[in-house]
Amino acid sequence: MSTDSSANAPTSEAQTAPAASPMPNPYVLPPDLPTNDAGQGIHFDFNWGARVLLPKKTGGRWRATLTDLDNSTIIFQGELEEGHLSSTKKFFIRFAVDVQRIADDGTETVVLHHEFDARGKIVLVQLPVGTLGDTLGWFPYVARFAAKSGARVICSLAGVFIPLFAKAYPEIELTTREELEKSPLRSQIYATYNIGLFFDDTDNIHQPCDFRYVGLHRTAGYILGVDPTEEPPKIVIEDDTRPIEEPYVCIATQASAQCKYWNNPGGWLGVIAYLKKRGYRVICIDQKPYSGAGIVWNQIPHGAEDETGNRPLSERARWLKHADLFIGLSSGLTWLAWATGTKSILISGFTHPNNEFHTPWRVISWHACNSCWNDPRHMFDHNNFLWCPRHANTDRQFECSKLISTDVVTKNIALALEA
Repeated sequence: MSTDSSANAPTSEAQTAPAASPMPNPYVLPPDLPTNDAGQGIHFDFNWGARVLLPKKTGGRWRATLTDLDNSTIIFQGELEEGHLSSTKKFFIRFAVDVQRIADDGTETVVLHHEFDARGKIVLVQLPVGTLGDTLGWFPYVARFAAKSGARVICSLAGVFIPLFAKAYPEIELTTREELEKSPLRSQIYATYNIGLFFDDTDNIHQPCDFRYVGLHRTAGYILGVDPTEEPPKIVIEDDTRPIEEPYVCIATQASAQCKYWNNPGGWLGVIAYLKKRGYRVICIDQKPYSGAGIVWNQIPHGAEDETGNRPLSERARWLKHADLFIGLSSGLTWLAWATGTKSILISGFTHPNNEFHTPWRVISWHACNSCWNDPRHMFDHNNFLWCPRHANTDRQFECSKLISTDVVTKNIALALEA
């Protein structure tokens, strides 16, 4: 690494490294050669941070400067004979890239001054996972970035979401990772931004602030440099007819880890009985009727009508759109209910309410242990179905949701149905 010792550059925020530095999977790597040709063998782009290639020349040296324009901060300045520069920070920064040629006699010539401007240029945003809640929460910020930047935005995401978003966001080009890897447009991409939940990003390389502080969805706004105010995604449902004539409520009780469940043993049974007394059919729209690991398995609650199965998201959205209410957990179908505009009861103790979208009927017990997911001191273990970082193997395990009583939930149901 080469740095300048001047007062304008007290610390280095760039590194000399191969043009395509190692990236966390499953993002598509940028081309080794930066995509913008500035002449004299210099190439630059903003694919995974600001990248500058400086070729070796006979005699003289280069002086390169990276500046954060919005913060009026020089984040790197250094002299070198040749090399690849890559900014440490990989989220959106409105960079200026300056390169000067310094001759052996000390004469300086400006050979490149470029200020980030994505208008009319191809920008790639990668949503790398196929999980429902993450994608629904992040996508509105992709649209906000496209509108603000004026860029031709390509969004790479799991194919199951394209039918929901394509007609709602015709200005964004939607593609899968597999299609992107084959696309000739990769060599024309001006900038790339990768959205994700970066659990161990202690140096804030991939995100300007830890997602656990700002919320699962709003972290995308911070990464893309747009207003992080939440907004439900727009979706288009091909068949949005009402699935049944009778009034009904949808529920989703399954999750990918036990901490996400409502662990009150009689909770769902009491809710279903309450809803039936009020004249509602109760429809369970989980993907699976049971889920778990090892010797711990969670079954569809007795009394709910079974509409589980590996079905298109558009069908789930259809059921949700016409439901009088949805009751769920901090899981993907709750985010889908948000997208359809359905009133939602959200039951969760392991997440702080700031983690999800706002609903007036968010249920959490502040008298129990809570919000471990949003505590950076605890690293979530995706491979431990029984993860409970504070009270594992004690009688307090999962008390965050175990102590959420049925009557608190039914009180919120009454308020939501009357709203």
